[in-house]
Parts: sequence; C-alpha cells; structure tokens
Amino acid sequence: MASDTAADAAAGTAPGTAAGARLEDRAVTELLALSGQALPLLRQWEAAEPDSGMARALLTLATCDRLGDAELKDELVIAHRDAQAAGERQASVVYGVYLFSHRQYALSAEHLAAHFARWPADEVAGLMLGAFAASGDPAYRAHGDALVAEQAALAGPDNWPWTSWLAATRAEQGRVREAHELAGRALALWPRSGVAAHALAHAEHELGTGRAGAEFLDGWLAADPGAVQSRHLNWHAALQSIACGDFADARRRADTALSRADVGMRAAANWRLLLAGQQPAGRSDPAHVRELLAGPGGMAEVFHTFNLALALAVEAATEDLHALARHCSADRRPEFRDALAPVVQALAEVTAGRPRAAVDLLTALGADAERIGGVRVEREIIQDTLARALADAGEHVRAAALLHPRTSARRHHAYEDLLLAPAAGHR
Repeated sequence: MASDTAADAAAGTAPGTAAGARLEDRAVTELLALSGQALPLLRQWEAAEPDSGMARALLTLATCDRLGDAELKDELVIAHRDAQAAGERQASVVYGVYLFSHRQYALSAEHLAAHFARWPADEVAGLMLGAFAASGDPAYRAHGDALVAEQAALAGPDNWPWTSWLAATRAEQGRVREAHELAGRALALWPRSGVAAHALAHAEHELGTGRAGAEFLDGWLAADPGAVQSRHLNWHAALQSIACGDFADARRRADTALSRADVGMRAAANWRLLLAGQQPAGRSDPAHVRELLAGPGGMAEVFHTFNLALALAVEAATEDLHALARHCSADRRPEFRDALAPVVQALAEVTAGRPRAAVDLLTALGADAERIGGVRVEREIIQDTLARALADAGEHVRAAALLHPRTSARRHHAYEDLLLAPAAGHR
C-alpha cells in the first residue's frame, strides 16, 4: 500500500519521524481494512504526534458517531489548522473529513471529486467514498461509481484498497460476477480487507451461496472479532442461513451478534423470517422503536426511518405504521413523501391482513424504491414484501415472475420458495 507518508513526500511535505511513520502506516492500513485494531492504533498515533492534523482527523472520522456537534467541530478545526502546516493535501483530506462527519454528503462528494483530480488514487480520501451514495442524489451516485472505476484503474490491480472499493461498487451495480472476482483479488492481496469481505458478502448474497457464504464470514471474523463490520457481517451470514433454509441458525446469529441498538438489522432479519412463515429472533421493544422515531435522528435520514418502520412491522404495530405513513406523506422531502410513505403504508396493510392493498402500493412504487436508500441487499426486502403480498392475494404467477431472476440465479433459494408459498402464516 502506498502510505500516507509517501503521498505527503510526493506532494512536497515533510514526513514524520521513522518511528512515527511506521505507526502512521499501521494505523492507516488498519483503518482502510476496517480492522478492530484501527482505533487503538489511531489513538496511539495521535498521542505520539499530537500536532498531526491527519492523526486527529482520522481518529475523529473513526469516532464521529459518538461525538457531540461541538466536540466534533472543535476537534476538526484543530486538525485542519495543524494539517495546513503539513501541506495542501493533508488540509484537503481533513476538510473532507469535516464535511463527511457533519453529514454534508453532497458537499463531501464535490470536494472529493476535486481532491482526486489533484491527488489521484489517494487511499485516505477513499475512506469517504460513501458520500456519493449517501447524498441521495442518483447523479452523485453515478458520478461516484465512475470515479471509483477511474481511480482504481489509476491505482492499478495490485492496490488492495481501490480493488476493494471497486468490488463494492460493482456489487451494488449488480455486476455480481465481476464483484466476486474483484473481492477475491483484493482478499488475496490483503486477506484482512473489510471492504473486500463485505463486497464478497454482497456478491454471494446475490449468488445465494448459503452455508458456504456464512462459513466464509465466520472464518474471516474469527481472525478479528472486533472488526468494525463484525455485527453487519454476522447479519449477512444470517441472510445466507435464511437463503438455505437454516432458520434456527439465522435466529441464533441475530440474537447473539446483534445488540439492542441494532434495531434496523434485527428488524430486517426478523421481517424476512416472518414473510417466510418462520418464527423471528428476539424482537425489539415497540416502545424503544417509538422513542427512536420521536428522537432527533428518527426522521433525519430516509433509510434509518425505513428500518424503524420494519421494526414496527415485525411487531404488527399497524396503527403506528399508519401514523408514520401519514407523517411521511406530509414530509416536504420527496424521498419521504414519494418513496417511504407508500412503503410504510404497504407494511401497515400487510400487518392488517390486506395484501391486495399492499400489492397496489408497492407495484405503483416501482423504481422509486431505490430512493429509500441503503444498498441492493437491504432494499431487496421491499421486493420480498411485494412477493409475499402477491402470493397472499392469490397472484402466484405474478409473484413467481417477480422472483424468477433470483430463483434462477441463486444456488440456494429456500427463502424465495417460501415467499411464493400459498400461505406463509406469518401473521
């Protein structure tokens, strides 16, 4: 991997001490890999070099979800001041961290595009590539996809971070075989690449690898149980267990790997189990879900609100879902009004035993489902709900046609078969 220190030298800035550079390289490598060692190393680096704007900024990036607005701003103002003394590239990276950590995703994406034009294939800046998709604008997402491909080509096939990011991009584009190959290449170059492991999980979900996919994730996580994505990758493993019909294992994973705070992932697993006529794992407390919805972040981002709606659906909280759908319909943001509102209303109809109404709502939604946010694997649950509603409404041919691309391409599809069953008994 080309180190941050090497990039600074190329940009005409002075690298740190030899010992500091080694610590810096290790910290950056582990952060790029989304390793459980990243946070301790970032803290060591910042303690060893308190005047390093980059060290402070990357530690802040890794912990920004735990910081209040005032502390977040103070840390990054100091980081930017110190980074300016180190050179323009570091100052640019830190400014990107400022925008990204404050969830100014469109501005982050614009800044990153300009940054990569000046410092091509900068791996540290690549940590913020999620800004393009998180902006919610399809044009930004497309620009981000093209940029990743361009930067990966510039970095070369032996650069594991950019190969990992390209694998993730191809998986989200539905270019599954290519994503699988790229993820495998990245893992061969750097077996601990968390981005590559995640991209492989996405590709293997699309391929329906079932137990083999779950076993790969188990083995990968065993080497670093504290990996940043450990709970999310366990959720992916639960989906592979659902795919091959091992529902007990899916429930076990949800109950042991997902915490009370993982409301969205728990709901996404449980709703799938219920749609397939299976018992769910441990449920969320409805009062907790209502509290989250009413809190300052409950309606801040459309995908987060969608996950809370799924949690209400698992609890068959029909009246709560009706109320949330009305709230979304009155929202001035188009993704809430035009995409989330009909989905939430459809969930209410399913829980009330009115599948035909759910069919009409979700059929009319069409491609607008993408405006819910998240990624393909996560949005797929909307199609699952439509398939179940079609089957319950007696429209088995339409349901089978809807899921045919999946049942014909996935090695394991016990879940899809159950979605098409005449009576799932999930209510």
